[in-house]
Amino acid sequence: MMTGTHVQKSFSKQQIPNLITSFRILGTLLMLGCETLSPAFLIIYGLCGFSDVLDGILARKLKAMSEFGAKLDSVADLMFYTVMVIKVWPLLVKYMPVGAWYLLWSVVALRLIMYIGYGLKYHKISSLHTYLNKLTGLFTFLIPYVIQSAAFSWYSFLGCSVAAISAVEELIIHICKKDTHSDVKSLYECFKAES
Repeated sequence: MMTGTHVQKSFSKQQIPNLITSFRILGTLLMLGCETLSPAFLIIYGLCGFSDVLDGILARKLKAMSEFGAKLDSVADLMFYTVMVIKVWPLLVKYMPVGAWYLLWSVVALRLIMYIGYGLKYHKISSLHTYLNKLTGLFTFLIPYVIQSAAFSWYSFLGCSVAAISAVEELIIHICKKDTHSDVKSLYECFKAES
């Protein structure tokens, strides 16, 4: 039988990021049962997004980064974006202007070409955590909050434009850099490191 002291000792601060990631997985599953864009959906969606930022910050601060934590985070991200596509895609089809779709599919094609090229060059697939990629992620994340607003038309063009610039920047970084490190945050940083 486990005593309270034993339970306390078996749980450490290093487990907090993984616990937060696990809650994101649970929240993602709960979103499936919610009506899209309902208050419950948007609250759970927002908490899941906040937890995605928080678990990474805490993992670094608590020195709790682990291979298991990275894999759990990847599973949580994949589940979250899969549910987002299932729930939000039909609304995108309804509300996003045709011109923005052309821009979006161009970005998708460019990224596929880039990942295939990177895979052939380095024998692995990698995405950089650049500032523009993070900004693209923020635009994507905010879609459920703005999709029914009058501003969504210009928002979709702006978001797709940022995604396009981000994809071009990442492609140039992949072409210019000599190694596979994925800690480059911008094209400026890449050129500075290579010079």
